Amino acid sequence: MFQHALRQTLIGLVLITPALAATTAEQRGKAFARANCARCHAIDRVSKSPLRIAPPLRTLHQRYPIEALEEALAEGISTGHPDMPAFELNPDQIHDLLSYLKTLE
Repeated sequence: MFQHALRQTLIGLVLITPALAATTAEQRGKAFARANCARCHAIDRVSKSPLRIAPPLRTLHQRYPIEALEEALAEGISTGHPDMPAFELNPDQIHDLLSYLKTLE
């Protein structure tokens, strides 16, 4: 009886762990967006961007495949407006931000 319960618990943990990891990456990505993007961009599903020319992050997938942003984030994003700071993200930050952006699709 105890071994059966232990086995069921372990199976449950194995199945849940990947979901928790993804949730953590998404949370870190959202925190990054809040700290670095929210001054100009809407970072949620409904708000308007504080800076009118800055597209809401939820619309980025309509312009670019989210995976295609990986290289731009690694090399540094450059835009046509002077308010956008230069960003070069490390691989973990890129993974987290892209994970969050995918939740907005």
